[in-house]
Amino acid sequence: MINPSTSAAATAHGSSGARLTRRDLLKTAAAGAGTLPWLVPGRTLGKDGNAAPSERILLGGIGLGGRGRTVLSEMLGEPDVRFLAICDANRSRREMVKNLVDAKYGNTDCAMSADIREFLAERTDLDAVVIATGDRWHALASIMAMRAGKDVYCEKPSSMTIAEGRMVVETARRYGRVYQTGTQGMSWPNRVFGIELARSGRLGQLHTAYAQIAPWEDAMMRRDWLPAEPEPPKDELDWDAWLGPCPWRPYNAAYVRGAWRGHYDFHTSCIGEWGAHTIMQVQAGIDARDTSAVEYEYVDNAFGDGLVARYANGVKLILSLKQECWGGVSGQRFDGTDGWIANSGSGHEQTQGSSAALLGEVDKVLEAYAARTGRPMSHARDFFDCVKSRRPTVAYPEAMHGAMTTVHAANICMWLKRNLKYDPVKEEFDDSEANRFLSRAMRAPWVA
Repeated sequence: MINPSTSAAATAHGSSGARLTRRDLLKTAAAGAGTLPWLVPGRTLGKDGNAAPSERILLGGIGLGGRGRTVLSEMLGEPDVRFLAICDANRSRREMVKNLVDAKYGNTDCAMSADIREFLAERTDLDAVVIATGDRWHALASIMAMRAGKDVYCEKPSSMTIAEGRMVVETARRYGRVYQTGTQGMSWPNRVFGIELARSGRLGQLHTAYAQIAPWEDAMMRRDWLPAEPEPPKDELDWDAWLGPCPWRPYNAAYVRGAWRGHYDFHTSCIGEWGAHTIMQVQAGIDARDTSAVEYEYVDNAFGDGLVARYANGVKLILSLKQECWGGVSGQRFDGTDGWIANSGSGHEQTQGSSAALLGEVDKVLEAYAARTGRPMSHARDFFDCVKSRRPTVAYPEAMHGAMTTVHAANICMWLKRNLKYDPVKEEFDDSEANRFLSRAMRAPWVA
């Protein structure tokens, strides 16, 4: 575990009141060992490419399904990270993660837990957790983990409401925890290139940005329940824990297979699905990371395609299902007085711009970004580096909250079918009905 609180020297000093030098300790060790030499394996000292035990980050997981498995596979490749335990209400998911981890390490050591409360209370050895549950659990699991002294990497969208996002921010601040939301585009070279072109003034005065929203489900979402089915045994799936803080409903196996998406109680709509990524990237490019849009203009279609959100700095954000400049998915675009840049997918080949000169600056821009920030082009690596350094991650709590507030406000605008004004400082609308959507009740005992 990183930052151990005790050492042999400290223990000896505390018991005798005299300071022992390194030479004293070596003499004592030699006397105790007689004439036998100390044979220390190279792996213990970190000489086999792995970190020494004192430098390792001990990691656990909460709710690692399909997306979580992808994230975990990347994290297992980091030489200073050791994954120890998985918590999931679904036994098949627990076992899947255990098998993956045990195969990686060549042992059977990965521990399993079904109860998040017991997991966080008992696993005092963990430095950090990676959370990839369904959306309904993201904020609450993050809050519980940070209160238990863990740093948190949480998949997006990281809140279901504006109030939940605020709780994540305040918890991280109060408990001094490192937090990263899983908006991986904030660390992808092609996305960083677009953000930096916009942020640095190379496009001139920014006036418009575009953020792609997902072309499935819709902004309105379902409020009904799927038909009731017989509930599985609790040791196979703890249905109450799986539901967590959202309202109770009868079990249906389709929910567990992913059909919770598109339901109001579980999801943040097509706007949150991709907007959690693209809006954060846009807000980074227009220097509005820690805030949100202040005006929202309703658009009469199911997706929110074309919804306009305006920022206090004068930039206009347009939510869009598709732009011709997006050859890949989850696109962002910045328009300025001197040019435009658009990114989608995860590679530079899908970057388009207003001139060959702009597109030719990739290396220069990324080198300047690396020199200015010291950040790696890896979202997971940025998190682990920050666990060690204790500095904020690239997708820190306030940036997450600012982007998700824009997501939630856009959703509320669509639900109420009218224009809205929002105050990011007071965190409230100028509309009493809209303010009713700022928070949702959490179902006991799954409360923050």
